[in-house]
Amino acid sequence: MEYPVIFLELIESFKRLNGVGAKSAERMAYDVLNMKKQDIEKFANAILAVNNLSSCPRCGSLSNDGKLCEICADETRDQQTICVVSHSKDVFAFEKMKEYQGVYHVLNGYISPSKGINYDDINLSSLLERIKNDKINEVILATDLTMEGEITAMYIAKLLEKYKDVNVTRLAHGLPNGIKLDYADEMTLFKAFTNRKKMNS
Repeated sequence: MEYPVIFLELIESFKRLNGVGAKSAERMAYDVLNMKKQDIEKFANAILAVNNLSSCPRCGSLSNDGKLCEICADETRDQQTICVVSHSKDVFAFEKMKEYQGVYHVLNGYISPSKGINYDDINLSSLLERIKNDKINEVILATDLTMEGEITAMYIAKLLEKYKDVNVTRLAHGLPNGIKLDYADEMTLFKAFTNRKKMNS
């Protein structure tokens, strides 16, 4: 005997989530089945509301309806210091640290020759525009300490060598090789920030 079609579709929907296998998807579907009707509706509405999320036109992070994100719109932030990260989730990881007061730039990916992802496939050209036009003092390269993250950081550092007034730094001590930034705790990120090293001459 098979599950009803509606329940099977719910299981298949959960399986589309990264890292969720058949058994986990089945358990999650049962969790939804056991929720109260109003909680199911709230859950469904939250998923549908994701359609209203977009990328910040300045930094590329998550924002509402194409508006500037909360950080870019905050005039009290240091607009001359940009922390370059790979994904929006990294922004929120750093914000939990409650130490960084600059702004961000989200690449929305990595340069990965093995996967056919080149520099023009990530949000890089808008970063160069910001550096040209916004009198940037420091660019902190905060991509993951993985092979792809290092390749991306080195490529950006090379591009920025011509901007002699821009200090280009890289996260340093406190983060082991291969770590994903959103898995690091606040203290580890703080150490990596305070010990960042210069990348360009």
